[in-house]
Parts: sequence; C-alpha cells; structure tokens
Amino acid sequence: MKFALIRERKNPPDRRVVFSPAQLAALNLKYRDQAKFVVESSPIRIFTDEQYRDAGVEVVDDVSDADVLLGVKEVPKEDLILHKKYFFFSHTIKKQPYNRDLLREILKKNIELYDHETIVAETGGRLIGFGRYAGIVGAYNGFRALGLRDGIFDLPKVESLPDYEALKNELRAIKTSLPKINIAITGSGKVTGGIREILETLGVHEVLPKAYLQLGHFENRQTVFTQLDVHDYYIRKDGLKPTKTECYNNPELLKSDFMKFATVTDMLITGHFYDHKAPYLFTREDAKRPEFKINVVADVSCDIDGPVASTIRPSTIADPIYGYDPRTEKETDYKDSGAITVMAVDNLPCELPKDASEGFGEMFQESVLPAFFNDDEDGILDRAQMTTSSGTLTERFSYLEDFVKEYRTKF
Repeated sequence: MKFALIRERKNPPDRRVVFSPAQLAALNLKYRDQAKFVVESSPIRIFTDEQYRDAGVEVVDDVSDADVLLGVKEVPKEDLILHKKYFFFSHTIKKQPYNRDLLREILKKNIELYDHETIVAETGGRLIGFGRYAGIVGAYNGFRALGLRDGIFDLPKVESLPDYEALKNELRAIKTSLPKINIAITGSGKVTGGIREILETLGVHEVLPKAYLQLGHFENRQTVFTQLDVHDYYIRKDGLKPTKTECYNNPELLKSDFMKFATVTDMLITGHFYDHKAPYLFTREDAKRPEFKINVVADVSCDIDGPVASTIRPSTIADPIYGYDPRTEKETDYKDSGAITVMAVDNLPCELPKDASEGFGEMFQESVLPAFFNDDEDGILDRAQMTTSSGTLTERFSYLEDFVKEYRTKF
C-alpha cells in the first residue's frame, strides 16, 4: 500500500502537513514490509522537500500511483484523482454550501473520502484535529489584542515566531504586565485545553464558576479565570438546571444564563462547540445592556452571526483584530471607546504550522494508521468513510443526500 502526502493547493496557502519528515521516516521503517510513504513536492509547506529527502523520504512530482492521499485542507475539484482514498478536511459534513460542488465532484470521481472531522471513537469523540493549537494561538492572540488596545505590551504575531516554545517565552516576558481582569473561557475539549495552556503559562489563577461570580463584584480584584461548560451558562426554559447530556441532546429546551458571567467578565475566550439549535451565549441586545462588561473577545470557536454577538465576521492572520460597537451593531476601530475588541481568526493553527503538524501527525499515526493493517478492528475507517468507490454516500452520511441531490439528477 502506498501513502502520499499531497501538496496543499487551496488559497490562501496552508503550510501545515499531516506528517513531519521524522515521522514519515519512522513510519517507513515501521511498516517497511506493508507500506511505503512518499511526499508530493511542495514549495509552501513548513517542512521543505530537502528536509524530507534528508530524512530518507522519497519526494515525487506525481502521486497518481498512490493508494491513499493525505492532505489538510480541501483539494480543488480539478486536482482530485479518480478512484483514490483521500483524507482531508472537506468542510461538507454540516452541509456547507460553499463546498457542495466539491462533494459532488468526489462522488462523480468515485473517490473514497475520509474527512479528518469524521475520524471518531465509538463513543463519538474526535480522535484527531488541530483543536489544541487553535486554542493556543487564539488565546495568545486575545492577549496580544488586549496589549495593543490598552498600550500595555506589544506581543509579536505568532506567525513571526519559530515554534510554540518561542511563543511561551513571549508570554513569560509579559506576565508582570497583565492587568487585573476577569477571564472566562468556554468549552471542555482540545481547543479549551490549548487555551488553558496559555493561561497556565501566564500564571493566571483559576477559580470555579461560583467563586468567579462572587469575586467579580469585589473592588480589590486579581487576575483570574474560570472555565465554563454548557451547564454553567444554559438553564432549562422551565428554570431548572440542565444536565450536560440535556445540553447536548436537547438544546431546544434551553435558554441562556450567560449574562450573570458577562456582568463580571472583562475578557472572553471561546473554545466551545455550538449547536445551531442551542441559544446564543449573548445577543446584540445583551451587549447593549449597561451591566455588560466584556470588552475583549478571543472567539476561537468563530461562529459568524452566532452565539457570540460581537463576532460579525472572521478576521485574518494578516489583520486579526477588529472592533464591534454594541450601540450601532457595526464594526469599528478596536481601540474606540465603548467598542468590544474582537479576535476571530478562523484558521488559527496555520500560524503555528510546525508544532501543529507534528501534533497532528502523532494523533494520526496512533489513532488512524493501525486501522489499515489490522482489518480496521476498531471500526475507525468504517465510521470515518463518507463516500464509496462506487460514487455513493455511506449510510452514516446519507443525510447529505439532499445536499448533493442536484448532482444525482444531473448525472
């Protein structure tokens, strides 16, 4: 079996890759009697062709003879190769309209698609992803925005730093300059784990949500954070406290109770997963209320016009910060008086491509690769497969049939 790391062709360019040179060299040794791993030549990825060659990995210009093609971002329709197995983030499982034609082309070309997002354990939890690094970079960017807005420190952009250790060194240098603020973070997964790493590097003290609410009303404040999960900021419409299971399985029964945190929070860093059936954390009307205190939002989750009212558009790595004026509900300068400073970059791991790639590769080789050589005994590939070699959706993803039905009638 032949595996190939494919060149990333989507614009804007993404420098991440599924495996580093050292990881591929180790895999070629481990599976030398069963598989071969090669790399398609690329001028943009974080690891150069020469680094792969130095590690003993073959670099090729043509990967059409490979069985399994491994990428990160969407493959342009015209570059998809017939009858292959592909792994990449297709951004189609939520029926994203901008990738409808991509999924149609995948079906038309009889490609077996395994989306990185669909690689899950039997319990449903995701096994691989870049979430940790989204949290790391997003939280760092939030503090960078705070420092720039208030003129208290000037952190460099992550993309200018060589690696995660350099990022942490920048944070250690500003620890004593942190203002006395209350920070709320949301979520409980890998993204939030990355956010916590930044707060721990900065030495910010954690308090439980109940204590956070009490401390928020004290005049002599410290710099603290609290971690909020769904059952902390949602209540049932009948007034009862929901279980976490109810929050995930029956979001239509809930209403937001987040304002109690918004009245004592200066900075919000989001790492939650949002179900479109669930209530917003805070609305535009909530943000107008005089008791609403949040003035910096690092929206790592980045759901546009969704649960965080101030996130009205994604920002970019080149221009990561904008302001939201609650009075006009419009974008403004992030330094304007009364504005909420917003960081909402939607491709955060791209800013730390080396560490993000190495971390992703570790997860992929541990959770996914063995399935190719043990008859998929844990059902990893079976659960992840979206499309078949005969141009149909698998049963697990048959809900996408209406999404691509125009393809069915056309072809």
